[in-house]
Amino acid sequence: MSATVKDVMTTSVVAVKRNADFKQIVSVLRRFRVSACPVINDAGHVVGVVSEADLLYKEASGSKPAGLIRLRWRLGEQSKASAVTAGRLMTSPAITIHPDTSVAVAARMMQDRWVKRLPVVGDDGLLIGIVTRSDVLSVYERPDDDILTEILTDVIVTEFGLAASTFDVCVASGIVAISGLMEQAGAALALVARLRRIEGVVAVRDGLSIGQHSIGEHGTGKHGTGEHGTGEHGTGEHGTGEHGTGEHDVGQQSVPQQRGSLAGHSDPAAGHLARR
Repeated sequence: MSATVKDVMTTSVVAVKRNADFKQIVSVLRRFRVSACPVINDAGHVVGVVSEADLLYKEASGSKPAGLIRLRWRLGEQSKASAVTAGRLMTSPAITIHPDTSVAVAARMMQDRWVKRLPVVGDDGLLIGIVTRSDVLSVYERPDDDILTEILTDVIVTEFGLAASTFDVCVASGIVAISGLMEQAGAALALVARLRRIEGVVAVRDGLSIGQHSIGEHGTGKHGTGEHGTGEHGTGEHGTGEHGTGEHDVGQQSVPQQRGSLAGHSDPAAGHLARR
């Protein structure tokens, strides 16, 4: 899942024309309970954004700052203090975004440009919506079950080619806790990094361990063709002897204990044992 701007943006956006006067702008902001709105030209293209901050220069124009700050005020803010139309009050050019842009990119744009909102424009340059910081943060409302499904199916199985049953994964309030055995440290780091990029994930608790489960002791060594393969546990004591048809056949080893964190020891029918 990769949410885009069109998935979270507000389409019922209010805008003003360049020639809208000061009082009209104030009325629009108060009526629609927004802190800013795009400014459009006669063709419907976004040419700027006018905000409450732009309007406040007039209210605060009675006292002028001193020193170098005063020089900056004269060069820039003074014009807004005396402005009476949206064309002169607005911040221009407007920083816009396309609806197909990812939410992550929109968040970076807001952070890098120090803006609270981005007008959304289509391929023709016309205004079709607006996306705010609150809209971007809405991805963290994603249900934990959806996040868990993406981790197990799309990431672990499809992207990394691993068996979901070898991991114990839990998602609670957007926090992912994962444990299990992996052969390579690099692959474990890559998996954790990928989990952090899943939309809606707040944090990842890494409980992965590194080992040689598939080709080590449990593969061709003691548990493969050695003691547990064809030796003591294969055809010897544990095969047809004490553990085969004797005490351990109908006794304490007749119902093996299931562990979800070890591949090969869990019943496939039990699933991946991932719990919320």
